[in-house]
Amino acid sequence: MTVQDLINKNLFQLKNAGDDLDREITVPFCCDLLSVAMGQAPSGCVWVTVMSNINTLAVASLCDAACIILAEDTQADDLLLSKAVQQGITVFATEMPIFDAALHVYKEIHS
Repeated sequence: MTVQDLINKNLFQLKNAGDDLDREITVPFCCDLLSVAMGQAPSGCVWVTVMSNINTLAVASLCDAACIILAEDTQADDLLLSKAVQQGITVFATEMPIFDAALHVYKEIHS
């Protein structure tokens, strides 16, 4: 499944469509500690988190995440969104708990 496929599923609210929509999604990854995500997030993952600041984008870029899902009704502020546009990172939002959002992604990858 690609990032564009995830957009097309309309499971999550699209906040910013990044530059690499043909990017293959490898696995969901759940983590709210930036330092742990920096060392553990696999390349191509969908990172599901409640961390919504520009440091999240930096870690996503460093880890080569395919996209970010802000879970549990976490709001993306204007600074995060403008930086996501600048860096070409796809950002989604959802009211779902982190686990539920990741499970939806997992099911889509393996369907």
